[in-house]
Amino acid sequence: MPVFVVTWDLNRAKPNYQQARANLISHLETYDHIKDVGLDSVWFISTQSSADQIDQYLRQKLDDNDRLFVSKLRSGEHQGWLSQSIWDWINARI
Repeated sequence: MPVFVVTWDLNRAKPNYQQARANLISHLETYDHIKDVGLDSVWFISTQSSADQIDQYLRQKLDDNDRLFVSKLRSGEHQGWLSQSIWDWINARI
């Protein structure tokens, strides 16, 4: 099943920042997912949805001044410094 990297930045100046973050995370948790503790606003999700569908679903919890990036990972075309358990999860799915 495809794996996507999802990263975001919520406007911390908004008065309801903590609730907005909790709402976004609740949406993210509906997907098969994993996150590295060293990357606060980066999650890896596994789904048959497209990047566009994921974007549309998550934007329901964002304001116009928040930011979101969704990208599909491809086998052999990704690299980084993550916990081994994260790599194992990603590689088992792509």
